Amino acid sequence: MSPRSRQRGVALITAILITALVSSVALSLAWDNALDMRRTMTLLYRDQAVHVAMGAESWVQSILRDDLRETDTDHLGEIWASDLPPLPVQSEAVQGELFGTIEDLQGRFNVNNLIDQNGEIDELALEQLRRLLQVLEIDPRFAGIAADWIDSNLEAGFPDGAEDAIYTGFIPAYRTANVTLSNVSELAALEGMDKATFDTLLPHIVALPGHTGINVNTATAEVLQSLDENLTASDVEGLISEREEGGFADVQNTFSTIVSPEVLPSIEETSSYFQLKVVVQIATVRIFYFSTLQRGPQGDVVPILRSLGTT
Repeated sequence: MSPRSRQRGVALITAILITALVSSVALSLAWDNALDMRRTMTLLYRDQAVHVAMGAESWVQSILRDDLRETDTDHLGEIWASDLPPLPVQSEAVQGELFGTIEDLQGRFNVNNLIDQNGEIDELALEQLRRLLQVLEIDPRFAGIAADWIDSNLEAGFPDGAEDAIYTGFIPAYRTANVTLSNVSELAALEGMDKATFDTLLPHIVALPGHTGINVNTATAEVLQSLDENLTASDVEGLISEREEGGFADVQNTFSTIVSPEVLPSIEETSSYFQLKVVVQIATVRIFYFSTLQRGPQGDVVPILRSLGTT
């Protein structure tokens, strides 16, 4: 082969290599550009979904304000207690929908009731939590363990309790909170608590600021039964049937004969805390928005806790 032919062969191979390299770079750039476009659109849709959810929150705030003006009680027959119907979200570029629910959080047991104003354990609340655990067929010792997690001291309760001496021996090690809870998910860290047990307990407990009563018009059947050790499942069925239409006609007369006098002050028929759960779908993006709303005695409703994708 002549030198000139060899030069032509080398030039051809070099041209092929350059073409392949350029094509590879161009393909990589096109792929990266497509991913960047997808990420950008996802972020835009997510931001739009959050704004839609906050709009739904404002709407629910007005519903709760109007409800307080119209009635002195809160029960499951009111408009706020019905599911938010699927509503379309439309714009020139995308389409979607939102739907959700509003729940009265005072229909659950407030775990922060376990501690009184002095940071000491409230025995009445502790006994009620024990009864709730028994109704749910959960080991009642978790009541004492939960109280130890929240109380201000480092001394384990007897016979049920767990403080830093237990938790610092875990891998990884951690310590008790020793303060009131902002979210009941913290109870998943209790000594001996597993996912199945926590999932069973979760629909019946809540962490609210301060000491709150239980709205018997909206309380779960298990929470109602936990009010007194003498209440049976059949008693609770009768109570739920009685409140079906529009709540109890006379709460004090209904419960004064079936619960102990010490429990009566914690029974209420109105609520100050609600939780909004909204699902918003925008194009291919879906978000879960949770907002805890506090309603004041004058009807002002403000969000005190918001989260995305958690309870």
